[in-house]
Amino acid sequence: MVILETKHLSFSYPDGTLALDNISVVIEKGKKIAFVGRNGSGKSTLFLSMNGTHRPKKGEILFHGKPMKYDSKSLREIRKNIGIVFQNSDDQIFAPTIYQDVAFGPTNLGYSKDKVEDIVNKTLEYVGLTHLKDKPPHHLSGGQKKRVAIAGIVAMDPEVIILDEPLANLDPVGADEVMDLLNELNYFGKTIIISTHDVNLAYGWADYVFLMNEHKVISEGTPEAIFMHDDNLKAAYLRRPVTLEIYEEIKRRGLVKPQCCPRDIPDLVHSLRSQQLLWAKVPSEVKEGDYINLGILYGDYAPESGYEAANCKVLHVHEDGLAIVEMDRKPYRAGSIGIYDTEYYSKDELLDIIDRDEIECIGAMGKRSKILAEGDEIYLHITAGVVDRSILNSLAGQRCLILTNGGMVGHALERIKDYMQKSGINIPVTVVNPNQES
Repeated sequence: MVILETKHLSFSYPDGTLALDNISVVIEKGKKIAFVGRNGSGKSTLFLSMNGTHRPKKGEILFHGKPMKYDSKSLREIRKNIGIVFQNSDDQIFAPTIYQDVAFGPTNLGYSKDKVEDIVNKTLEYVGLTHLKDKPPHHLSGGQKKRVAIAGIVAMDPEVIILDEPLANLDPVGADEVMDLLNELNYFGKTIIISTHDVNLAYGWADYVFLMNEHKVISEGTPEAIFMHDDNLKAAYLRRPVTLEIYEEIKRRGLVKPQCCPRDIPDLVHSLRSQQLLWAKVPSEVKEGDYINLGILYGDYAPESGYEAANCKVLHVHEDGLAIVEMDRKPYRAGSIGIYDTEYYSKDELLDIIDRDEIECIGAMGKRSKILAEGDEIYLHITAGVVDRSILNSLAGQRCLILTNGGMVGHALERIKDYMQKSGINIPVTVVNPNQES
């Protein structure tokens, strides 16, 4: 279902500077959309047009199939349903306290004082800022300011949330917390649109990508379709995502299984061929493709235990009687991932679960869960890239536990099950709280 659309959109600033040139895009409801391009390509101007701040010189914008109108009443409704978070949070946050800033939107919508208070308190808890609600915004870190700006938009319950360079000037942990929040909002049905020049972010996160350059959309498609083609990237002065660069290099060396476009590190790891290459002395009658038995191996080749009947496939026979052989490894058994919903947090219960399930690795998603863990001195092994790193650790045999709450519980389950579906590897995963069904 199409929620937002532009048709032949053009816009110039009062001094005559062209900013948008005949842009036609279609945004599907509930999707994660990335507009990618270098600075000055027109991304920010397009976003300001999408929420009615800029009125196009030519073309039109449709919301739910209806052309956008520019009278005060229509614009108020548009900006309630299409919220925009600016690149610089200081351009958006202006009230004396965080509470007042988040309350500004609901108050302007005419809600009662009690309803505004209820919305603001729930929103601040949602973004993990309740403990700072009376603090002046200028005392906050960059990541906290970004979450205040997002909270101000979320408080108005828009259908579409647009973010201009959402990770600009954020440290890795702060960036990860913002992306966790966006993933959760999307899980609950919000359409999320971002602009970025970070190809790694767009490739790993988005459902659909628009490449922009010189005020135009020059190509569009799925991340795989866009980033696998160098012509697209060259035209936008961009380069391939690191994940694809690594994949192409190990593919060139024959170290990967046939697989199309790994999107993240777990996908990349899964693409690796399961191999153990050795030099071995072979009889003269052995040919490439034959299987030979090397007996029991010890030492560097078997640090845990010996491989009985180490069968190997001969890949290449050298003229001096040495051959490159590939060991047939025994199937590897994965560890497990538990998800603890901190909505029902109890320190004693959590410690019992950690002890009972012999948890070796604990990660936390979302500020609320991190604050709870840190307050009770629960050591967190992972605070960024929690789902992906838990998958990788479980594949290495570890028993992992993810602390999170709200929509991120379902998002984490969905992400892990999606990996299992793609890889064919079964990772035991469950919500471990007695209060919740797995």
